[in-house]
Amino acid sequence: MSGYLPEPPFSHDSQAKTGILLINLGTPTAPTGQAVRPYLKQFLSDSRVIEIPKAVWWLILNGIILNVRPKKSAKKYASIWSKDGSPLLVNTRKQTSLLKGLLGEQGVRNVVVDYAMRYGQPSIESVIQNMRAQGVDKLLVVPLYPQYAGSSSATALDDVFRVLMKLRNMPELRTVRHFHDDPGYIDALAQQVQAHWQQNGRAEKLLMSFHGVPRFTLDKGDPYHCECLKTGRFLAERLGLSKEQYVVSFQSRFGRAEWLQPYTSATLEQLGKAGTKSLDVICPGFVSDCLETLEEIAMEGKHSFQSSGGGEFRYISCLNDSPQWIAALAGIVGKNLQGWQEVIEQDTAKRQQRAQSLGASR
Repeated sequence: MSGYLPEPPFSHDSQAKTGILLINLGTPTAPTGQAVRPYLKQFLSDSRVIEIPKAVWWLILNGIILNVRPKKSAKKYASIWSKDGSPLLVNTRKQTSLLKGLLGEQGVRNVVVDYAMRYGQPSIESVIQNMRAQGVDKLLVVPLYPQYAGSSSATALDDVFRVLMKLRNMPELRTVRHFHDDPGYIDALAQQVQAHWQQNGRAEKLLMSFHGVPRFTLDKGDPYHCECLKTGRFLAERLGLSKEQYVVSFQSRFGRAEWLQPYTSATLEQLGKAGTKSLDVICPGFVSDCLETLEEIAMEGKHSFQSSGGGEFRYISCLNDSPQWIAALAGIVGKNLQGWQEVIEQDTAKRQQRAQSLGASR
């Protein structure tokens, strides 16, 4: 019995297409313990995410975490769930649709634009199979993580590679490793902050909170920490901020090991105790609002800051479906499609000529 996935029907006159696959982290299907448990199990079973000996971690995960955490996490998800569902899913779906529309306006033809989730649904395998059924033979993969980390970008690509290993007829492949210093991305972040300032005024300080990772990953060669600092520096320069006017920190610490510092939770407490009268907070490492931004920062972070003596706390939303971000995303995609689109357009022209010749001969 073959170990390969079945190939879609082939036709010599079919039009080859380029697939653009956006990948985000994922989300449970509902804000309930029953729905959160399998999502957490898949996420926390990833050896890229948890670098602990498998036998030891299996006991901790299945004996403790999956019996306690799903119910707690479900309450947090319920606090940010919208009428349309998970904010992460809603925003990713919008980004995909808007990107497809903008590429069409820019004259990019014969592309299939879709999204998948590393954990949960829609799965990477199901979306790649659907793309192949639509004639995709060139695939551009764009993990929606601006800063590269082994526990985010790399694991998304791992899953793509696992799917391709099951294919008899692999598509050509290109991947976007990161875009932490892409001018369009930095400009979109800056415009997001400036729009907030125009509406609400500028706070005393701007806190840029990135998702955290264990400290040892930096020591072992993961570039994530450096890329976050670079994004923070570029954004501050774009906004004209001095070093005293902004702070970079890292959130979402998990377990007892040391993670990248300074911690966002501790920073918020320190700023509060220092009597900071107003604080703006943005999360540049997320392109879509999600649990980590809407609950951990906008709710828990606000409470921590103000209960420590801080004044006004204002969360600045992620890029989501802002026109500046969609334009930046189209720019990132366009750079990585160079060469491919020319081949497809040439192939399309040849097919049209062939069809005209056949029509004339009849």
